[in-house]
Amino acid sequence: MDYIDRIVATRVDSDETQSCLAKALNCHRVQWAKYENRTNEPPIRLLREFCLHYHVSADYILGLPKGLDWPRE
Repeated sequence: MDYIDRIVATRVDSDETQSCLAKALNCHRVQWAKYENRTNEPPIRLLREFCLHYHVSADYILGLPKGLDWPRE
């Protein structure tokens, strides 16, 4: 499962349409559909807003392992 799959699954599990999500993120539905269809890459700003909207961590969406040390020294 890649990050787009996690984005789509999160939206669908929340019973939210692309239109409703696009409105919440202040973007056009057609543009959001292009992100979900892998035509375009979503910008960091929208990924951040997506995570805040659904109360999920960016680490989860990006598929990063738990327990990463930061800052690295």
